[in-house]
Amino acid sequence: MRTTRTTIAALALALPLSLAACGSDDSTSGSSDTMTSSAAPSASPSESMSDAMGGEPFGAACADVPADGAGSFDGMAQDPVATAASNNPALSTLVTAVGEAGLADTLNSAEDITVFAPANSAFEALPKETMDAAMADPEGLLTDVLTNHVVEGRLSPEDVAGEHETLGGGTITVEGSGEDFTVTPGDAKVVCGNVQTANATVYIIDQVLVPEG
Repeated sequence: MRTTRTTIAALALALPLSLAACGSDDSTSGSSDTMTSSAAPSASPSESMSDAMGGEPFGAACADVPADGAGSFDGMAQDPVATAASNNPALSTLVTAVGEAGLADTLNSAEDITVFAPANSAFEALPKETMDAAMADPEGLLTDVLTNHVVEGRLSPEDVAGEHETLGGGTITVEGSGEDFTVTPGDAKVVCGNVQTANATVYIIDQVLVPEG
């Protein structure tokens, strides 16, 4: 009888302990499942950068930007601006000009700049004699023209309107709001704006900003 009572007592003590252990395992598993299911997917580089700068790229010419690869919005967001532009076929003439002027390293190493980047069609619209003269003088006229497209600071669409001093020492004026902007000198229109690279915000424009004089 003593043996039977001892066995029953041992089982009675062991049962609650085993149930408690099972309950603890279930709780841990449930907590893990909850944490796993509630984890949000990480944003792409371009989405994170665009959010920080006030929205997604905009404009009709954004459709010409590759959907994937190094020249896409995601790809450009990972590289400094000269490298990012070199991967985008819509900016190939600009990239050639930047290379001739020896400005690629300057642009890539700059911190927080805004670039008004002429599309290929903008260079095609220049008078041939103007383009030839610039390309023939890479450290002079060509450099003056290209640095007239760069200003300090990353300008969001909310901040881009106004008068800005360029790296070339001149000034450009941006007018408009929302997704409709023009840039002078000239009457260049932003055709794809708020494009992010690792060190710059880019506004692709449809004319070359030739400095006055």
